[in-house]
Amino acid sequence: MATEEPTFTVESKSENYEIRKYPKIVVAETVIEGDFESSGGKAFKILAGYIFGDNRARTKIDMTAPVISQATSEKIAMTAPVIQTKNASGYAYQFTMPKPYTLETLPKPNDKRVVLKEIPERRIAVHSYSGSWSEEHFKEELSAFQTALKVDKIETQGDPIFSRYNSPFQLWFLRRNEIWLELSGKAPSP
Repeated sequence: MATEEPTFTVESKSENYEIRKYPKIVVAETVIEGDFESSGGKAFKILAGYIFGDNRARTKIDMTAPVISQATSEKIAMTAPVIQTKNASGYAYQFTMPKPYTLETLPKPNDKRVVLKEIPERRIAVHSYSGSWSEEHFKEELSAFQTALKVDKIETQGDPIFSRYNSPFQLWFLRRNEIWLELSGKAPSP
């Protein structure tokens, strides 16, 4: 049976990336302190616990793809209009919840490290690649992706998002990976 993935519309394609529009989605998220490569296993265990029934209703929730990770940065609102950003040493991981669920209908997590949240509709530049989940490989792909976007005068905002579509048991050279960069308000429409 196929694993559910978030729906999206492809607005445009280039040789190196696609511009996609994603509707709002609901995710279960946990934040793990640690480095790029070691934090994933810890986060997966916490989020998998939630969808496998570690919630107040003891409900099992279907696994979806991708598993999304992003370096954390904590925004602390001060008096308007000042925003202070504090960089943390960790990563936020998200499991997308299956489409029938909303924030109101999802079972509440037992683990306080799991937070349910809604991600608003957004436009994202997406670079797909296969292979290793190593930080080195991610950074190489990210650099080439950012160069292609710069050449095409596509402006992005926020930190890169690493999306993994396969289980850790998939052969490394067959893994489907994506890097997502959210488009800024100044990014051209197709």
